[in-house]
Amino acid sequence: MTWQVPLTDLVLADEDLKAVAACLRDGWLTMGPRTSAFEAAMAEFTGAEHAVALSSCTAALHLSCAALGLGPGDEVIVPAFTFLATAHAPRYVGATPVLADVTSAQAPTLDPADVERRITDRTRAVIAVHMCGYPADMSALKALCDEHGLALVEDAAQAIAARVTPDGAQAGTAGTLGCLSFFSKKQLCVGEGGMVLTDDADHAAHVRSMRSHAMTSGTWSRHRGHHDAYDVVDIGFNFRLDEPRAALGLSRLRRLPDAIAARRNAVRAYREQLQGAAGVTLMWDDAAVEAGSHFAFAVLFDSPEERQGVRDALAADGIQTTRYPVLHALTEYAPYAPMGSLPRAEAAAERHLALPLSAHTTAEQVERVAGAVRSAAAG
Repeated sequence: MTWQVPLTDLVLADEDLKAVAACLRDGWLTMGPRTSAFEAAMAEFTGAEHAVALSSCTAALHLSCAALGLGPGDEVIVPAFTFLATAHAPRYVGATPVLADVTSAQAPTLDPADVERRITDRTRAVIAVHMCGYPADMSALKALCDEHGLALVEDAAQAIAARVTPDGAQAGTAGTLGCLSFFSKKQLCVGEGGMVLTDDADHAAHVRSMRSHAMTSGTWSRHRGHHDAYDVVDIGFNFRLDEPRAALGLSRLRRLPDAIAARRNAVRAYREQLQGAAGVTLMWDDAAVEAGSHFAFAVLFDSPEERQGVRDALAADGIQTTRYPVLHALTEYAPYAPMGSLPRAEAAAERHLALPLSAHTTAEQVERVAGAVRSAAAG
């Protein structure tokens, strides 16, 4: 169907089209100078020492686990309420994800206390997720990981430019490694793409090598005559970002702060119009709103049935919504935790609904959606 109010919206500016067209006219499309420029720009924007562009955030999570040397017998604690790539990544290297609960249904990010209960002598790392663009408790998680000698990886796929520590560190820069996404629904979207951020030069070098078959020189380097051959030093992957996407990322990065500000303004309007609405609970708090970068705006309902009733009513009115399942509700992850064992994550998954949000969501659209939610929830 054609949604009258879509869940998200992507508008490419003329400068974006010109940047990609210039790349196509130049005739170099695989990883090259624009990718390097995009990495440098992202390192400067985020404050990370190293930024390594990849084909997806899933690849970023995978190679972060590889850079940490994780493997069979190792355990990695991940939140049960997250996109499945968070849990897939440890498995790609032979490690085992351990599902942990979230702080609450209203603020569903990884619960440090539950993480601590799940640490064993096999635990090697924790992956914190900034769900919907709202910061996890990185201060508590980092202190816990430091105490137990664990690596802390940030899955910041939904949270580029969010502030995740009291001193304002950006998402992806507060842990050992951070992973960003440039998927088409994200705040900085190029279609597909991801990035690893880290201050560790060895980790960055490992990710750079493994993204391109662990070859000692790349095509662009050989094209310029810097190398005439290559060696292969490991079993690497084809996780390269291509030049048109890098060009698009460079163009859109300049407008990212304004795009996030627009998202935040829409979120503030939603919260104002839904505050106190019967049957509706706002998620996160005002401080999280100011720190977050607002990939999605979700609200809670009193039960799964009420949530579904509102979703059906909004769909009938042409308003698109979505929701995320808890991991162990998925067939592949059912063996990792029985239903009922992670009650706060399960409640968040069952009761939340994400409403339309993008940098182009208008005040009129917010008013229409909020009104439809109030009406459906009250009825």
